[in-house]
Amino acid sequence: MNPVDSLRPVDRPVDADGPRADPTLRHAPWPQARRAARRAGAPLPAELLGPVAALGRTLAEPLTALTDLPAFDTSAMDGWAVAGPGPWRLTGRLLAGERCRPLADGEAVEIATGAQLPPGATGVLRREHGRVEPGDAEPGDGGEGGLLRGAVGPGQDVRPRGQECRCGDELLPAGTVVTPAVLGLASAAGHDALTVRRRPTVELLVLGDELQESGLPGPGRVRDALGPLLPPLLAAAGAEVLGRRYVRDDFGLLRDAIRHSPADVVLTTGGTAAGPVDFLHAALEATGGHLLVDGVAVRPGHPMLLAELPGGRRLVGLPGNPLAAVAGTVTLALPLLAALSGRPTGAGRERIERAAVDLPGHPADTRLLPVVRREDGVVPLAFDGPAMLRGLALAEALAVVPPGGVPAGGRTELLTLP
Repeated sequence: MNPVDSLRPVDRPVDADGPRADPTLRHAPWPQARRAARRAGAPLPAELLGPVAALGRTLAEPLTALTDLPAFDTSAMDGWAVAGPGPWRLTGRLLAGERCRPLADGEAVEIATGAQLPPGATGVLRREHGRVEPGDAEPGDGGEGGLLRGAVGPGQDVRPRGQECRCGDELLPAGTVVTPAVLGLASAAGHDALTVRRRPTVELLVLGDELQESGLPGPGRVRDALGPLLPPLLAAAGAEVLGRRYVRDDFGLLRDAIRHSPADVVLTTGGTAAGPVDFLHAALEATGGHLLVDGVAVRPGHPMLLAELPGGRRLVGLPGNPLAAVAGTVTLALPLLAALSGRPTGAGRERIERAAVDLPGHPADTRLLPVVRREDGVVPLAFDGPAMLRGLALAEALAVVPPGGVPAGGRTELLTLP
């Protein structure tokens, strides 16, 4: 007997020492399926990493300042630090990293941007606003002995201590993705390492006898598009991609690949429907998997699924058609990865925008439509069939089109791929 016919997913029974698990969502509405994917993951453990290793991770705790920023009063401009009203007698030069004796009223010192303001200074006179009358000093000594004239107000062009933050201030909340700018802020605030979430690991299983990795495809064969497409997309979403494996249309091979995968998330392409070699449902049952989502009311990609596996792992089953697989990725895989990474609800979501023209919808299901932005709103792209990628390659986002479509001038939610 075909294992697809003999082994079909059923709801998990009541455990002897616990309540029934959540029942399987079948043909779930698109928003409900995304919520289920987020609920299926909890933030992974935290670890302390240096700046390079922390890049792209998610903060596991708020980032707090370990020092005032700036840590002392600094000059915001090249010019002269002055004390009291002018004119001022120049007493030397002060560069960043140097310290200066206190200034008395009527004294000034040439100062570089970022240098610590000397005690007694009341403001900074910009170089372009001052005029120095020569004194007895030698060239290159900062005009010491010269007379400085100009107009400057109290506190002018001074960055006061703690202007950006005070020691102990929360700078960024937990759940923030560590970007290069975050690394710069953390370093300025005194951090040598950051507490971040472990990356969720993903293994990609590409299913199908017909797939070809290189060269022009022969009769009955097709080039694999998802093997090159999905790993960088998942990595950009914060995952550590352990690798991709090609699995032939064989029940036992698929069962063993799922059972022995070391990844937090197993991602499969193809085999989610009920065709003669669609073994994924049967393989899940054989490996002790429990379906959380079995089909989503979305086009393309409605046969997608989400399951929990023994050992706390998860499996996301994507359809085999390329655009349908991307729809499954943004619907189930990305929300799950965001939850495992500790990123806040809404990660990967875009703002609501106006439709410049009618956005065609499905009569009953949500539709994910490749679009580009124009000044008057978003417009759909051609080549948006489940097996096509040409439209996606040109797209700036996927429009979330509710059943029935969105009329010109209406509002639509956008999803931006990582």
